[in-house]
Amino acid sequence: MAVYRFLLSRQWVVLTLIALLLIPTMIRLGFWQMDRHDQRVARNELISASLSAEPVPMAELTTVDAGPGADDRYRRVTATGSYDPAHQVLVRQRTNADGAMGYYVLTPLLQEDAPAVLVNRGWLPAGGDPTQAPPVPEPPSGQVTVTGRLMADETTGNTGVKDKSGLPDGMVMLINSDQREADLGRPMLGGYLELTETAPPDEADPPLAPLPEPDHTGIGAHFAYAVQWWLFTAGVPVGWFLLLRRDRKDAAEQAAKEAVAAAGPERSAAERPTAARDNVPTSA
Repeated sequence: MAVYRFLLSRQWVVLTLIALLLIPTMIRLGFWQMDRHDQRVARNELISASLSAEPVPMAELTTVDAGPGADDRYRRVTATGSYDPAHQVLVRQRTNADGAMGYYVLTPLLQEDAPAVLVNRGWLPAGGDPTQAPPVPEPPSGQVTVTGRLMADETTGNTGVKDKSGLPDGMVMLINSDQREADLGRPMLGGYLELTETAPPDEADPPLAPLPEPDHTGIGAHFAYAVQWWLFTAGVPVGWFLLLRRDRKDAAEQAAKEAVAAAGPERSAAERPTAARDNVPTSA
């Protein structure tokens, strides 16, 4: 057991403690990535089911007091009313499918004898001056029926976008029905409608860029990352054992050298007569 004394050295104590800490940490990281994978799969299934469902009136899935439930996100919904361009706002720092910076156009839809609906009509490219709103196509006049995806209100908590004060008039950072309800001065359904169709058709020229359908096919690399973390976990004890074998071999070789060096003078004296006898010539 003397050759294993190196395990009590400071270097090996620290190395062993690090290995014992890394193993549970990387196992947890693997499960974390697997949980993200499962969440992405569940989200894709939810979006697919919601987009394939028949549209229903938005008021069936959301109320003035509460936004849509988690299982009702992305559902196809409808609303009928007339747009109120006087309370239209632009949402800053939004990109289109190509990554170009611009604005979302939010316009309230006033329903007769019912709460208003916040409609995201589409995307508008930014102008040269970020303090000035670019020209916005007018919404259709008169009564229209809009169809789109039901979305939950944006907040600083669920988007990471900071709500700013002192923005230019008619510009906001978040798509939030509570904020727009206060500005409009009348009840508004929670959440908002992400426009996909208008009847009669919107004849605006040029039209707003349509909003792309949310991705519900990609699952990312979370599963691969989980497997990678678990492979790293398995590699820690393997690496520890290989280092142990190397240092044990080095310790054994060093111990053998020290033993030979310690026994060297005595061994030489004991072997001297034998060596002399070996050199005596034999008689014929």
